[in-house]
Amino acid sequence: MSELDPALLARIQFAANISFHILFPTITIALGWFLLFFKLRFLRTGKQHWMDAYQFWVKVFALTFAMGVVSGITMSFQFGTNWPGYMETVGNIAGPLLAYEVLTAFFLEASFLGIMLFGRKRVGERMHTLATVLVAGGTTASAFWILSLNSWMQTPVGFEMIDGRAHATDWLAILFNPSFPYRLTHMLLASGLTASFLIAGLSAYRWLRHDRGADVMAALRTGVTVAALLIPVQIYVGDLHGLNTLEHQPAKVAAMEGVWQDEKGAPALIFAMPNEETRTNDYAIGIPKLASLILTHELDGEVKGLDSFPGEHPPVAPVFWGFRVMVGTGVLMLLVSWWTAWRLRRGGEPGAWQAKALVAMTFSGWLATLAGWYVTEIGRQPWLVTGVLRTVDAISDTPAPVIGISLSAYLLIYALLLGSYVSVLFYLARHRGKPDHKPAVAGLQEV
Repeated sequence: MSELDPALLARIQFAANISFHILFPTITIALGWFLLFFKLRFLRTGKQHWMDAYQFWVKVFALTFAMGVVSGITMSFQFGTNWPGYMETVGNIAGPLLAYEVLTAFFLEASFLGIMLFGRKRVGERMHTLATVLVAGGTTASAFWILSLNSWMQTPVGFEMIDGRAHATDWLAILFNPSFPYRLTHMLLASGLTASFLIAGLSAYRWLRHDRGADVMAALRTGVTVAALLIPVQIYVGDLHGLNTLEHQPAKVAAMEGVWQDEKGAPALIFAMPNEETRTNDYAIGIPKLASLILTHELDGEVKGLDSFPGEHPPVAPVFWGFRVMVGTGVLMLLVSWWTAWRLRRGGEPGAWQAKALVAMTFSGWLATLAGWYVTEIGRQPWLVTGVLRTVDAISDTPAPVIGISLSAYLLIYALLLGSYVSVLFYLARHRGKPDHKPAVAGLQEV
């Protein structure tokens, strides 16, 4: 272990921490708004099955929120233990943004979640609904502050360096930096899709177990409908995001597309094995000129290659494959959601194949989000803050064996926690706590 690079181990440890943490906010950011929808439908129609859906999914929200809080606290320790150079150099900007996230978002969610869980009969419907609004708004505010900071690290503006430290000169420019609108929109849509498939997948699991009450069908329909509507929008926003990245981080795009030399009419590679030693792609299969068309909107548009950024471009293979996993998962989301939405529109219920496909896609949002996050973060290398702070310059002098021991402990605990979380979700789906289920036909009539 002592022969390993401490910087590499520290990067792996932070990646493990943030990979585990991001799973849970990705759900809660959108799930809060789904809960508000269920509550408003109950208030509008007076039908109990909407409140039943709310009461089931608020338990999932609470569990997920708790997991996000614990993993977020653990992740924050990394700044002091492994990456002191980060806060030392850009702490004047990162510190306030992280504090705003805690003050305006976390406290809001934590304070009113208890009312959502236990206070409905004590505070009345209006206050209970207001609590749901505030919690949903708090999750989105969390995304705003965190994505603003992360986007600033990708495209830093509105600051000046004094004695090796960044000082803010324009907070509005920092908050609304060039990549922020695209990253925030892309992430909010990703959260919507993650929560949609979680709701549809667990509801389909209940349906397959013959739990076909009106609340199950209402949740299933909602999840499928939202997914079917959001995925085309996400594809469009992803294209805009890619064009913004091409403008500000062309080396990242070159790695995503596997373009080594400047190339006109660059193909879109469906499959390839990027070879950094030969600076070529082995076993490449691509569609001629499609990458240039997508990125420049011209068939013969020029795409900058990785050789134009000597020593300044990220490792190619993880960025290249991460991008394809994200896109491939998105295509599956599109096919499954539209297929199931068509079946629900025609028959009122999913077929067995649609239900099984939804169960298989329950956590597809996690896969797409992680793949996209790896593209974003690995694609920024060798910079921690683009053009300002290199990753190697922010690392602590903690010995490799110490990092390796803590990394092993993190991975073990996270594996156990993640397995327990998924098990509890399916346990809740099997034991909804209501012994008297309505017949399927009666339930369908109420949806």
